[in-house]
Amino acid sequence: MRFIFLLFTCCFSLLFASCNKNAYLFTSFHEPADAGLRMLYSYDGKNWNDLDRVLLKPEVGNQKVMRDPSMVQGPDGTFHMVWTSSWRGDKGFGYASSKNLISWSEQQFILVMDKEPATVNVWAPELFYDEEEKRYLIIWASCIPGRFERGIEDVIDAVIVKRSVKDYALVLKDNTRPERTIKVAFADNPLGPWTNISKPFSDKFTEGPSAIKLKNEWLIYFDSYQKKIYEAMVTKDFVQFENVTTSVQVPKGHKHGTIVPVKKKFIKQLKRNVLKPRQRF
Repeated sequence: MRFIFLLFTCCFSLLFASCNKNAYLFTSFHEPADAGLRMLYSYDGKNWNDLDRVLLKPEVGNQKVMRDPSMVQGPDGTFHMVWTSSWRGDKGFGYASSKNLISWSEQQFILVMDKEPATVNVWAPELFYDEEEKRYLIIWASCIPGRFERGIEDVIDAVIVKRSVKDYALVLKDNTRPERTIKVAFADNPLGPWTNISKPFSDKFTEGPSAIKLKNEWLIYFDSYQKKIYEAMVTKDFVQFENVTTSVQVPKGHKHGTIVPVKKKFIKQLKRNVLKPRQRF
């Protein structure tokens, strides 16, 4: 298994979604993020249900929280997940893997910023499986005081979307004031460089985008944190966007995660395992 570690200048969140599957999982957490991993599921990508169980309790990091859980399923069927393990103080992030999302590997703390002593945090580590190169990419964001000019460091919560071979879109949050809006950039490689940054297509005070392809359209979800709701936009070309929030249903309390395409039978089995009566001893 190959992992490539990359540092972006602020919190990136990414996602690759395929239209070849017929059901979806949406990783999630509830504030204050100390309980652990939650999961939404959907059969159409628009109407989401909460499994209403914690699937993995955080055990690593200074604060032992689980924020921004990012997950991908590899070619062998294994789910790999990374997450933010502390608001401040950590120079790494959490990692675990699972075949069924019930039984998990031992959690690891992956140290990535130990050579930068002034690092304030490691936020929103995100996984992406690069099909072209057969490798996993992990990107994250760290604040290092005085390292960057004011303003240029404030891109966070990005989603890498593979549209076709050598055609990638990056859905991102511009965190500069007064922006704090969702935009998109483009590249011919998942590592960038990213260019042609668009104008915002969301209101202010939005973050944590996730993308999913449904037929010939892309549906982009994001957290409208001032309104305290999840919103959604649809686009065919990443140029024109239409707000379709009233056409989707996202459970209350859902926070920043990623969408993973799976088979319907996998969700059926997962629900069966989650709802099993717990043994008493």
